[in-house]
Amino acid sequence: MMGGVSAQAADTIKIGILHSLSGTMAISETSLKDVALMTIDEINANGGVMGKKLEAVVVDPASNWPLFAEKARQLIANDKVAAVFGCWTSVSRKSVLPVFKELNSVLFYPVQYEGEELEKNVFYTGAAPNQQAIPAVEYLMSKDGGAAKRFVLLGTDYVYPRTTNKILRAFLKSKGVKESDIDEVYTPFGHSDYQTIVANIKKFSAGGKTAVISTINGDSNVPFYKELGNAGLKATDVPVVAFSVGEEELRGVDTKPLLGHLAAWNYFESVKNPVNTEFIKKWKAYAVAKKLPNANTVVTNDPMEATYVGIHMWKQAVEKAKSTDTDKVIAAMGGQTFKAPSGFTLTMDPTNHHLQKPVMIGEIKGDGQFNVVWKTKAPVRAQPWSPFIKGNEGKQQM
Repeated sequence: MMGGVSAQAADTIKIGILHSLSGTMAISETSLKDVALMTIDEINANGGVMGKKLEAVVVDPASNWPLFAEKARQLIANDKVAAVFGCWTSVSRKSVLPVFKELNSVLFYPVQYEGEELEKNVFYTGAAPNQQAIPAVEYLMSKDGGAAKRFVLLGTDYVYPRTTNKILRAFLKSKGVKESDIDEVYTPFGHSDYQTIVANIKKFSAGGKTAVISTINGDSNVPFYKELGNAGLKATDVPVVAFSVGEEELRGVDTKPLLGHLAAWNYFESVKNPVNTEFIKKWKAYAVAKKLPNANTVVTNDPMEATYVGIHMWKQAVEKAKSTDTDKVIAAMGGQTFKAPSGFTLTMDPTNHHLQKPVMIGEIKGDGQFNVVWKTKAPVRAQPWSPFIKGNEGKQQM
């Protein structure tokens, strides 16, 4: 019997899907698991990878950071997956890193993050700060963005918001913004009472043109935006630019009070190009075919696009390397390109394991979609180590 099992195992290549399907982050991560499964189906329908079918191994680390490490170890050591696609929060990524290094496997991480990290065993398909946070704040300070002079940095209390805000503070200082014009506030994961915070933002904004930079993650975004609406804080008064709110998070929210508030990403569902039209069509058809919850209202978003691009690039690298061996695949990943739904051809930077991506700023519309108000003309190369943090000079590669 054993012989039969290994012979059968040799016919497929297993890949791990490591996303929270329960807990506070499920609102954001469930769709990443689903889009990964759709991408695997698509690759299998086109002949698989090196003639072998891909087989997904899905686990649920349940928004529990230590459990991410345990599940990663299970995927790599027991399930023998060739690569893992997963994590959303930086605390989950930091939790699994030692496991990927020890067992020499590879993680594809699909979400914007704070940078200050560069690992041989990780490919970062989301944005580094210079591909999202910095351009967004530059936009808010510009005439088109409302010429903000005061800033509320509001985030969930963990590594991504705190490090991003450390970088943004240094950046704002370099632009002559005074300490007294920056207010920094954190709430725990799953926080739901934003009444006092929104009242304080309103007070703070009396002191001059104010913008809010939100790094709130997960399901706390719903009560935060509800409270903005209740308090009548309109985008024309105090614009909020979010780094972790996209089409998926707005699915369950009445967006009328949020008109004109902003999000910065590297892709929006609303961008018009043939690759995106096809991507959206495939996703909607998949949701209906698989009877996903609320299949008729599914949307695409930036981390879903990053997941899709990452899996396709990994496939290309495996075929270039003619092997799923970690070191060979890592070597083959550098310089891979892919025509992405964003409308740009994205390149995996050969020296820093980050995608070169366009930057877009979108305004929330009544239907929960975004109207792109600003974007870069070409993909931007990532700076994983922020030049606004001392000691980072010359640290941009592996």
